[in-house]
Amino acid sequence: MTVVAGLLVFASTAAIGQMIQQNVPQLEGPAQSMATGEAKPLPKWVTDDQRRMRAYPDQPPIIPHSIEGYELSVNANRCLSCHKREFTQDSGAPMISVTHYMTRDGQMLADVSPRRYFCTACHVPQADTRNLVVNQFKDMSELGFKPAGSE
Repeated sequence: MTVVAGLLVFASTAAIGQMIQQNVPQLEGPAQSMATGEAKPLPKWVTDDQRRMRAYPDQPPIIPHSIEGYELSVNANRCLSCHKREFTQDSGAPMISVTHYMTRDGQMLADVSPRRYFCTACHVPQADTRNLVVNQFKDMSELGFKPAGSE
């Protein structure tokens, strides 16, 4: 009797599963074509050495120059040859933020923190392309707010 009841439950569960499976739409959509098409040309990088306004608060600054051929590995970081604290006076490059010399716990280090060593994890070159979406960001100064003490 127990075996018959078990078989009945199994059969009804399988039948319900098949009905549900037929009513659920495919999540991955139609099969994609495997044909190869012509690739779009790569966009040109903005390399005018002009600092850009940030698009949102706390945005990492973009890289306004070419970094093609820069070595960025465990053994070398070409970015630091200009942007490290001790080299900025000769290079004229902006110094990396003091936060790059801190540990996660806020302790200051004598050298760049290992977690901030790979610059391109946050900082990227700017490509000369159209926006994918309309940017409606307005800076506080555009909204009528003035810096404290300016009145």
